Amino acid sequence: MKELKVIYEDNHIIVVEKPVNIPSQGDKTGDIDMLTIIKDYLKEKYNKPGNVYLGLVHRLDRPVGGVMAFAKTSKAAARLSEEVREKVFQKTYLVIANGKFEEKSGVMEDYLIKNEKNNISKVTTNKEKGKLASLDYEVLKYAEELNLSVVKINLHTGRHHQIRVQFSSREHSIYGDQKYGGRGHGKQIALWAYKLKIVHPTLKKEMTFTSIPEHIGSWKILDGLEL
Repeated sequence: MKELKVIYEDNHIIVVEKPVNIPSQGDKTGDIDMLTIIKDYLKEKYNKPGNVYLGLVHRLDRPVGGVMAFAKTSKAAARLSEEVREKVFQKTYLVIANGKFEEKSGVMEDYLIKNEKNNISKVTTNKEKGKLASLDYEVLKYAEELNLSVVKINLHTGRHHQIRVQFSSREHSIYGDQKYGGRGHGKQIALWAYKLKIVHPTLKKEMTFTSIPEHIGSWKILDGLEL
């Protein structure tokens, strides 16, 4: 993989750009993961013997790239995890979605149910069995010749495959998303963690970090668009 791209670092947190197709943490594939990569980086940079502490406070799906924050101390991990629970931790995504949206902005709310066997979620009308999924979106661009829309999304809940399921259920599947019926078979899914807003665990000030995908492949659609 490319050299680790560090967006911000201090004694308590490190914010990086996660490349696509790398797990947030180790899984059954045994492939290299972000926790291991960053631990190795810290060990080398600070010449640390033994194990390096690094706290995982949120995740991105393996095929999704973009901004991620990790805790370098247990105190920071506890406080950032609390921000995730209290919804202070705010994540904004960019997607390239199929079709033209009727509204330039709006809110999507559904109840989702996860099938553990095939690792797929779907919208359900059964509110007792499903979990509430909520997001708001803004359409930034529609490319008529491609019939694709660039959409900015603010997540209010963090359900399994939430954006992918909610958009697909409205016939706006994400480009390159084979699992949920997206166009672009064999292409990289066009879902990117674009912005992260947190309150710094010790400085107590609001901080915003951004990561914009390279304008290559399907992301060439971002050319000329100010983010």
